[in-house]
Amino acid sequence: MAFYVASVQAGPEEDLQRYVDDNTQRLVNQLNAERGLYERDPEAFYRHMDDALEGFVDFRRIAARVMGRYARQTTPEQRDEFVVQFKRSLFDSYAQALVSAEDFKIKVNDAIINPQDDNRASVAMEVITASGNRHSVTYSMYRKEDGDWMMENVIVEGVNIGLSFRDRFTQEMEANRGQVQVVIDGWSDAVKSLNLEDEVNKS
Repeated sequence: MAFYVASVQAGPEEDLQRYVDDNTQRLVNQLNAERGLYERDPEAFYRHMDDALEGFVDFRRIAARVMGRYARQTTPEQRDEFVVQFKRSLFDSYAQALVSAEDFKIKVNDAIINPQDDNRASVAMEVITASGNRHSVTYSMYRKEDGDWMMENVIVEGVNIGLSFRDRFTQEMEANRGQVQVVIDGWSDAVKSLNLEDEVNKS
């Protein structure tokens, strides 16, 4: 009986691990299949990435957190525009990384549902390159009211990517004297100058 109870308790975490693994492997396969698409047709690359991540990554939630307290100063139209700019900056980063990256695979190791809040979870994985280098990645997940899990943040080698973006947004707002539209328009360049890859490598 005790074994039966334990196996039932493990179920939701196993389901979440499988769900994240399915979505992650699908994305990796798509990225590998479309290595040259970004250079040939960036708009098609954006569309395909958007479709692949729809329903798995909550870009609107992530973008609102990146804006932080400044989100209250924006119009609904500006928030929509920033979601688009934010996604594009990420997709550009993916594309540039792919062009220079060696082959890699992703191993999803485990999922842990927060014991204090069963609508929050973290999923640990490793990115393993062809030369054998391993990089730890953790997805922060939350469960929506309809029961679906969505990704809301990523931690790479201990670097909280969402927090790094939020710090950058704050710096840009201060540098541009609170002109939120200027920050939104220049977001892609701000992300390039953030140089997350160096920050991850330093950690």
